[in-house]
Amino acid sequence: MNYIIYDLEFNQKYIDFPEDNSNDSSRLPFEIIQIGALKLNERFETVSSFNALVKPKVYPKVHPYVEKLTKINDDIASSGKDFVSVYNDFLKFIADDQVVLCVWGTVDIKELLRNIEFYNLSSSSISKYYIDVQRNASLYLKSPNNSKVGLKTAIELLNLKTDNEFHDAFNDAYYTSEIFKTIYDDTIKPIIYSSSPYRKATSPKEKVDTASLIKQFEKMYSREMSDDEKSIIKLAYNMGRTRQFVVPYNSKEDT
Repeated sequence: MNYIIYDLEFNQKYIDFPEDNSNDSSRLPFEIIQIGALKLNERFETVSSFNALVKPKVYPKVHPYVEKLTKINDDIASSGKDFVSVYNDFLKFIADDQVVLCVWGTVDIKELLRNIEFYNLSSSSISKYYIDVQRNASLYLKSPNNSKVGLKTAIELLNLKTDNEFHDAFNDAYYTSEIFKTIYDDTIKPIIYSSSPYRKATSPKEKVDTASLIKQFEKMYSREMSDDEKSIIKLAYNMGRTRQFVVPYNSKEDT
């Protein structure tokens, strides 16, 4: 049995890019632009590696936040092969071996399968057995309140070398493999990945108690709010609820 330790980098929709295909954004919110992986044998020896850029199609221009995070710009991304070609190469890398996927959080499994489905490709060769290294590392490091430790933080806490940049799919796959080898014991077992459809929870309509909101500010500042201040507080609260100032967040980034 072999372990395939892989990591992905994604691109996503940017409102200022008219080139983005909005018709496909709901089916593919995160488009893979890099796949990095290592194959380890049962003795945790690296037997082969994989590193490929994927030319984005749905979001042809790289989101500024993604570029800042990954250092992948439009020129670098466009130099890659299309997803279908890279996926076929990835399957050859996996080969017909009995493998367990090892990932830093299950989002990489979810998005790989979603990208595969988007292009109407078969995922039958992708193992359903996986190990969430992030979850196991968080338990190993006794992360407080069942929180998930970030990749960089785990590397630092385990005193492992950091010779390369983070947020590069191949480098992050390597760091994940080093953590996996460090924390592994017989209690870490592969489990079967199961994707359940997302169901939006329904909740009762809510009304904001603006009077209490104003009173809270008056309590904080130990004085009565003026009419102008009350108007600003209400406006700021309502603007926040529209989510227009929410910025993209990468779940793998340390916080």
